[in-house]
Amino acid sequence: SAKDMKHRLGFLLQKSDSCDYGSSQGKKEKISSSQRVSQEEVRKWADSLENLIHHDRGLAAFRAFLKSEYSEENIEFWVSCEDYKKTKSPAKLSPKARKIYDEFISVQATKEVNLDSCTREKTSHNMLEPTLSCFDEAQRKIFTLMEKDSYRRFLKSPYYLDLVSPSAAGCGPENCKRSHTHTLDCNSNIISQCA
Repeated sequence: SAKDMKHRLGFLLQKSDSCDYGSSQGKKEKISSSQRVSQEEVRKWADSLENLIHHDRGLAAFRAFLKSEYSEENIEFWVSCEDYKKTKSPAKLSPKARKIYDEFISVQATKEVNLDSCTREKTSHNMLEPTLSCFDEAQRKIFTLMEKDSYRRFLKSPYYLDLVSPSAAGCGPENCKRSHTHTLDCNSNIISQCA
């Protein structure tokens, strides 16, 4: 797909750079250079997960981060639920609900999300007569899980830090030691916060 090609191209271009951040840097650069976002908007993403995922570019950055952690099923489920709630045709509710259930909730789901047995059982019961709100509880649980876990890690990751402070990502000696800012250690690929 075109998205894969962009990622590969970004990765190959990054490989030739003098500082190697690893494969995730190509994705981050694609997000930060091809999709300009105001610093004010990026800072709002740190206020709440809701601000982040309701912004197209914030959602793209968060999704790229989750893919790097092999846990993108949570955001994919959340997005699928949001899309499902916009379904206008009653005839489409049942097949759409079944697709989401089979992909994310059933025990054999290809992208199974981490739900407690009670929520999973309630959602299974809702599948008997799907409504626009049949995934609400499961979606809320997954949102809370992301908010308490992956969202906090995202805010400390290069996926966010490079957007909120792009000048800190350079590899020159003047950029590797910056006080009071998040920096990228070119040798160890670690994001740290200098005091």
